[in-house]
Amino acid sequence: MTTPESRRLQTEAVILPIRLAHFVLRSNHFEETKVWYQTVLGAHPVFENPFVCFMTYDQEHHRIAIINTVDAPDPAPGAAGLDHIAFTFATLGELLSTFRRLQGLDIQPYWCINHGPTTSFYYRDPDGNQVELQFDNFETPETLQGWFERGDFAENPIGVTFDPEKLIERFEAGDPIEEMVKQGSA
Repeated sequence: MTTPESRRLQTEAVILPIRLAHFVLRSNHFEETKVWYQTVLGAHPVFENPFVCFMTYDQEHHRIAIINTVDAPDPAPGAAGLDHIAFTFATLGELLSTFRRLQGLDIQPYWCINHGPTTSFYYRDPDGNQVELQFDNFETPETLQGWFERGDFAENPIGVTFDPEKLIERFEAGDPIEEMVKQGSA
C-alpha cells in the first residue's frame, strides 16, 4: 500500500531516466525517410498517417517519429542543433553484417572510424541527419574507464579511420575481436 510518505517528491537529488525512449525528426523527404529507417534499422511503423509516422524496432511503443514537413527548408550545414544519433549493436559481427547488407542496398557510410570506445559507421538519412551505427569496443565500463585514464582518448578524442573491408577480412579470418577493435588495427 502506498503511504503519503512514500509519495513525497524527491526534489534535491538528480533522478536518472531509465532509458532514452525515442527521437522525432521533421522531414521534407517523408516517404524516403520512412523507408530509410525501415531499411537501416529494421524499424516498422506502429502508426502512420500523411502527417506522422511512429516506428519501432523493439518492444518500445516507438523509437522514431517522423513528421512530414514537406515545405520546410533544409537545415543549413553546420547549424546548431543535434549532431547525430547513435545505435549500438550487440556484437561486432552484427555491426559488420549490417554494414555489408546496407552496402548491398547502396547505402554507404560517409565515415568509418574507431573512436576508441566504439567502432563506428556514420550514415546520412534522406534529410541529411547523421546516424551512427556502432559497436562498444570495451566489454565493461571499468575497462573503458581504465583506457580513458591511460590518456589515449585525451591524445586523440576523435579516433582513427578504418577500412571496413580490411576489418571484415580480419573478422572472417577469426582474428580476436579485442585485437580488431584497437585503434589503427584496420
